[in-house]
Amino acid sequence: MVLHVHEWGDPRGEPLVCLHGVTGYAGVYQRLAEERWSERRVLAFDLRGHGRSGWEPPWTFATHVADLVETSEALGLSAADWVGHSFGGRLVLEVAAAHPQLVRRAALLDPAIQLLPHVALDAANFERREPVYASVEDYVEERLVLYPDSPRAAIEHEAAQHLEQQRDGSVRRRTCQAAAVSIYGELASDPPAPSTLAGETLLLHAPAYGLVQAEQVETYRVALGDRLRVVEVPGMHMVQWDAFEEVASAVAHLLDSAA
Repeated sequence: MVLHVHEWGDPRGEPLVCLHGVTGYAGVYQRLAEERWSERRVLAFDLRGHGRSGWEPPWTFATHVADLVETSEALGLSAADWVGHSFGGRLVLEVAAAHPQLVRRAALLDPAIQLLPHVALDAANFERREPVYASVEDYVEERLVLYPDSPRAAIEHEAAQHLEQQRDGSVRRRTCQAAAVSIYGELASDPPAPSTLAGETLLLHAPAYGLVQAEQVETYRVALGDRLRVVEVPGMHMVQWDAFEEVASAVAHLLDSAA
């Protein structure tokens, strides 16, 4: 499947591919792309089951990787720098393992490297509900409860792009819940070895949220050595919002390094 693509920046610039998390959408990268990465050709994909891309199964890692490869080929990308948040970070690892020639450098933003089984189960059960809200304000308020460190303006921007109005006046997030449940099951599986990341790598995480475990960070340090830079940021999981300046600076440092 060729995925729906959001594109910002200089169309002649070096490509930067951006992947969002479960139930997210590509527009989460818009501010970073417009304010900090404008010299790059920023390409953010709506993943299968999300946004304006197709929603049909299967939703396995193999299928997601095939989508990313097909979309990259359709865009004429032979190699690029990749940024992945949460589930998107795990997908960067999967692409690097299966198609190492495509990933030049990798920025992993609070990546879901591997979820503990009970965490994956709880998340899957939470996402079994239909993502329908009586109003946009109800959606914004729920997101603020889930992510109290995130700025309201960022969540309101997400709501404007990621919700669609129903006939009864309610709003629904543009996500396939069956896909979300399936993806959380996949995230409990063993990840690729960190050594499959051949280039410079950024591992940025929010210790207060706790998704990235200390043991995982140490495993990456040992495997990648000088190719790895670890950055801890304040706030919770939505690091593009909660730690905008830190993320912008850390990714810029990665992109300025020798390819």
